Amino acid sequence: MNKNIERSIGNNIRNLRESRGLTQELLAAMLQLQGVDITRSALAKIEVGQRHIYPDEMIAIKKVLRVSYDEIFEYERKVN
Repeated sequence: MNKNIERSIGNNIRNLRESRGLTQELLAAMLQLQGVDITRSALAKIEVGQRHIYPDEMIAIKKVLRVSYDEIFEYERKVN
C-alpha cells in the first residue's frame, strides 16, 4: 500500500475526529461499542499512517463519525 495514501487517510480520520471534539480514547471506546476490537494506541497508529486500517474499522469509523467515505478517502497528490 502507498504510504502517502495511508498517511492521508489517517490524517483525514484525525481531522474528522478532532472536528467533533473527540479524543482518541473516546473514539476507540465508541468503536469498541460498535464491536470493533481497537485500542487508543492502534487508532493513533492509523492516524499517522503506521498501521493499516481494516474494513470493519473503516465502516465503524464512518458510522461513528457520521461522515462519507469520500471524506475519509479524500486524497490529493501533491505536485512539485
